[in-house]
Amino acid sequence: MTFASQGHDVRRGPTGEQFVLRNDDGGVGAQITQVGAALRALTVGGVELVPPYPADAPSPAASGVVLVPWPNRVRDGAWTQDGKTRRLAITEPALNNASHGLLRFTAYTATDVASDRVTLAADVYPQTGYPFHLATRVTYALTDTGVAITHEVENVGADVAPVAVGTHPYLMIGGVPTRDLVLRSSGTHRFVVDQQLIPTDEVPVSPGNDLREGRRLGDITLDTAYSGLRRDADGLIRHSLTAPDGRSLVLWQGAGFEFAQIFTTDRYPGQSLAVAIEPMTAPADALNSGRGLRRLAPNEKWTLEWGVELTSS
Repeated sequence: MTFASQGHDVRRGPTGEQFVLRNDDGGVGAQITQVGAALRALTVGGVELVPPYPADAPSPAASGVVLVPWPNRVRDGAWTQDGKTRRLAITEPALNNASHGLLRFTAYTATDVASDRVTLAADVYPQTGYPFHLATRVTYALTDTGVAITHEVENVGADVAPVAVGTHPYLMIGGVPTRDLVLRSSGTHRFVVDQQLIPTDEVPVSPGNDLREGRRLGDITLDTAYSGLRRDADGLIRHSLTAPDGRSLVLWQGAGFEFAQIFTTDRYPGQSLAVAIEPMTAPADALNSGRGLRRLAPNEKWTLEWGVELTSS
């Protein structure tokens, strides 16, 4: 990805305005889309860390988008609160689910734009199946080795609002086939899912999906949610992709992000294999299970952080 300009490009396309960030001291650049507040590109020292897609295309496979007020899926778009069943729009017709929250295709508003950071804001307004009002903001701030992302969710309505947050970044190390990267992740348990990809059980990882010692991506296929993720001494959960030359991409998750979905696909444009590592505060169908669900009181705010960085051998 070539970062030809700095600031934002107001040309309209399927992903709206493009916010181009630079940290020249660290040789870091990023591109953030208005639609979905998505991480579209990230480079460190000239190395691409997010697989590109055509400028005239919408974000493929939810690439980089923010998932709120739930990540992943809600079975049949239906959930129950205080004995009342609510019905969301079905946005995954093939599996009859409501998928990836309510802001995936929303055009956010930029509230703060600088050379090395941008803050985008969007409200979740009361609507069919989700009668709550949330004010959300996401800030992308470049560091010397990558990008740090901060999510803020505030309940600006009158009732307690059930909320979960996720994000959907696809990652790579430019110049290295993704199938040759070694993926490490500390999850001790995984969610077993049914034909609708809704969890039915939570079990210890097995040899085919245990990533704690590292697995070459070309040797595995994943669409798996993990729990029991280990936090390091600084309180962060870390996942890594390591190239044969020792360079390592690290995705870290701060407090509140207790789960991760890891997804591999051969359907990402221009990539024979792509991988998404998705920080989540709750697993799929949390509006029904309550697992990881945060219930925000009126005027209560919730702040969450995660980030991506590239380290040398």
